[in-house]
Amino acid sequence: MTSKAHPFLQNEPFIPWSALLPERVEPDIRFALENAGAELTAIRRLAAAPAETLSYANTLEALDKATELLNEAWGKVSHLDSVCNSPELRKAYKTMLPEVTDFFSAISLDPSLWQVIRRFSESPQAADLEPVRKRHLQETLADFRDAGADLPEDKKRQVRTLRKELADLTQTYSENVLDATKAWEFITDDPTILSGLPPHAIAAARQSARDKGLGNDDKPAWRFTLQAPSMLPVLTYADNDTLRERVWLAYNRLCAEGPHSNSAITADILRKRDALAKLLGKTDYAACKTERRMVRSGENAVRFIEKMRAKLAPAFATEVRDLQAFKAAQTGQPAEPLQPWETSYWAERQRKACFDFDEEALRPYFPIDAVINGLFQLAEKIFQLSIREVPAICRIGDKASAGADDNAAEVWHPSVRYYTLHDDQGKLLGSFYADWHPRENKREGAWMNCFVTGGPRADGSRRPHLGLICGNLTPAVDGKPALLTHREVETIFHEFGHLLHHLCGEVEVPSLNGIHVAWDFVELPSQIMENWCWERESLDLFARHHETGEPIPDALLLQMRAARKHLAASATMRQLSFGRMDFALHCDWVKQPEQSLLDFCQKLLADYQATLKTQPLPNLFHFTHIFAGGYACGYYSYKWAEVLDADAFTRFLKEGILNPTTGKAFRETILARGNSEPPEVLFREFMGRDPDPDALLRRVGL
Repeated sequence: MTSKAHPFLQNEPFIPWSALLPERVEPDIRFALENAGAELTAIRRLAAAPAETLSYANTLEALDKATELLNEAWGKVSHLDSVCNSPELRKAYKTMLPEVTDFFSAISLDPSLWQVIRRFSESPQAADLEPVRKRHLQETLADFRDAGADLPEDKKRQVRTLRKELADLTQTYSENVLDATKAWEFITDDPTILSGLPPHAIAAARQSARDKGLGNDDKPAWRFTLQAPSMLPVLTYADNDTLRERVWLAYNRLCAEGPHSNSAITADILRKRDALAKLLGKTDYAACKTERRMVRSGENAVRFIEKMRAKLAPAFATEVRDLQAFKAAQTGQPAEPLQPWETSYWAERQRKACFDFDEEALRPYFPIDAVINGLFQLAEKIFQLSIREVPAICRIGDKASAGADDNAAEVWHPSVRYYTLHDDQGKLLGSFYADWHPRENKREGAWMNCFVTGGPRADGSRRPHLGLICGNLTPAVDGKPALLTHREVETIFHEFGHLLHHLCGEVEVPSLNGIHVAWDFVELPSQIMENWCWERESLDLFARHHETGEPIPDALLLQMRAARKHLAASATMRQLSFGRMDFALHCDWVKQPEQSLLDFCQKLLADYQATLKTQPLPNLFHFTHIFAGGYACGYYSYKWAEVLDADAFTRFLKEGILNPTTGKAFRETILARGNSEPPEVLFREFMGRDPDPDALLRRVGL
């Protein structure tokens, strides 16, 4: 009944993307807010009800179901804001963002709801709950307490105000990054500037110029942007030092100044997060975020980062000296610090010289369709899953697909694909969308998200999951297939790992299912998938030359694997620096906020960075992971989970990387179990022991 009148509330049989117009955001979300409010009112009435009338169904289960419709509707609005951003949608999103934020903040601060949950937790019925439901109760109690349920009313009002302000600030931060990225371009008609660039990068730059009506066959033009498929080849391969400098400076200064500056916004976010933490009785924002994660505290996370930094420091120093010496030998100049726009360029030349390896030599073996099909074969062999593509149709504006098909899944852009996923018994586990290529109205990076968290129900039925994966990978040009770098292949596998975690969830409680796990555990399923991008047995399923069909030659594979260790300490140190900066900003800078953010970060990161001729600006003004995503006081989790994945993959190496028995064990103990048990328990069930902290360093030869 509601779905036709309110398209943002419709999921079945497919989401009607062409009906999800900006003008529908406000009425549909208001309807969902009213619906959720009515459901919560029914729960509030139980605050004075006899204790024996309280049950799991009318308290915890009812609380989760109350916001289900709103969560799913708002998820579609947020998704469109990420992949189809427009002034109209942006206005509609920001109109409703304060109301939605305040609504969710108010739930855990509502004294009547809190009383209902506490009274149920003290009842005989709660004592008799089965383990998963008992876990649900424990997590819900912790959610309420952590959100401020026990605060006095005046502080609760301050919490709600701060959360609304933070939601608005982080959204503005994200919009500034998108707008600044979209605004920058460099256009040239000088072909000599293109020296060193791979043919695919030159063709893409030419196509980008044509798309903007620039250049012609007699006098072509080339357009470069700050989107990764355009920027990274320039920084890695362009012989022209001026071109690399121009692109590097633009990216390094992104949102640090000018009309899209995030400088003041970044400081404001940090101050308000600290104020929120203090209101909640925590020492700092890190305590809010880490106490219920595997790491347990911000101090433990910093110790993890610093311990790994200390282990890497000698190798890192050697790598920096060796790269300086390499450039000196190649140019006949004295060995000295490099410019930051030289590091990727000379690192690539060093790698080629040391390992006789050019990453571009791999690109012909990674046409995107073959990579995706091979990934699906891998999932079938290892995890006994079946993935089928469903016809898709775009009915949006000038992007509308020709013809009509009522049985096709609607998508938001013609390049988006839709798939279903079944288990080995033919049971539908869920479906997902895939959107892999950059557009100007799409945010940067790669990500996975969920529209519907389904799974088994208490009555024996099942609701299929629905998810999505997005990226900004090399697009096809001139009718030729999109040929990916090996790192882009890893990105696909990584996001697919997140997706499997979502789609394979078998927990009856949606809020404990799939990816709803501790933040420093959530990257394990994604990062372990990257391992299959390095093994011959798995690579042969998808790494085939797009013209000849031949697999990667043995010599090239050996070179690729050997080169994996090239500058491994430098790459790891870079990730550690982001994690360290994350905690220092949220725990230390806020104690003396009069300090310049840039000066503070530059001093802090001195031990994590090579000495360069030009000091780079820290990336804090376009670091969306921390300031517009969910990784605040959580960026360390990439390295934390990489330790877990390096260790867990040793079981596959021992028992067979395509071993379905091992794959079934991983699926049943990790992918299917969500947050039904603490993450350390699930890891022990799979490995039979606790994690080995040195597994990652051994994998990269350090």
